[in-house]
Amino acid sequence: MTSRWIEIPAEAGSFKAYVSEPAGTPKGTVVVIQEIFGVNEGVRGKADWLAREGFLAMAPDLFWRLEPGIQLTDKTEGEWAKAFDYMKRFDAAKGVEDITRTIDHARSKEGATKVGAVGYCLGGLLAYLAACQTSADASVGYYGVSIETKLDDAKALKKPLMLHIAGKDQFVPKDAQDAINTGLKDNPLVTMHTYAEQDHAFTRVGGAHYDAHAAELADARTVAFFQQHLA
Repeated sequence: MTSRWIEIPAEAGSFKAYVSEPAGTPKGTVVVIQEIFGVNEGVRGKADWLAREGFLAMAPDLFWRLEPGIQLTDKTEGEWAKAFDYMKRFDAAKGVEDITRTIDHARSKEGATKVGAVGYCLGGLLAYLAACQTSADASVGYYGVSIETKLDDAKALKKPLMLHIAGKDQFVPKDAQDAINTGLKDNPLVTMHTYAEQDHAFTRVGGAHYDAHAAELADARTVAFFQQHLA
């Protein structure tokens, strides 16, 4: 496995993306969509994990319009405050545009044939929107926030989507989870897994709610999903 940073052109400049490459020929390519902390060590770790599983992984800096190169942790109140401020000012539509650019770059410059997307928290919402609005071949969202406000977008869904839902998610309350389940359960392209006892970010290594068993289960499901739809 090797890693590098690349530049992807945009309408007003360019943004960086962290790329992690597998040792052999990639099974497929996955765009890794950040949390509210930027493309930090945790997000790069997710990309490296996918590379170890045989995929080419690309993690674009989606906060570049606010401040390029943001890398926060979840360890201090000050960093949390900054992260929430970035999230409030973030333009999700522009984020989807940048995900589209990353997918297009993967196909044109990296030689990818099939490209998927996976995202966490804010990135979980963006992975859902990528499934609905981009040419991604398969998408996975972990504990995505505000998906219940975008359920109409699923009418445009053409490729498979998997959602991992934390049953005790402090940022996605029970009524929101119920709305997501009701709105998507009859869509044959959607697979949903609920982890009843888990809180938000249960796969964030080192996070307050990290649960190794639940993370291992969710990640195994994700890898199998990508192997089915991207390999």
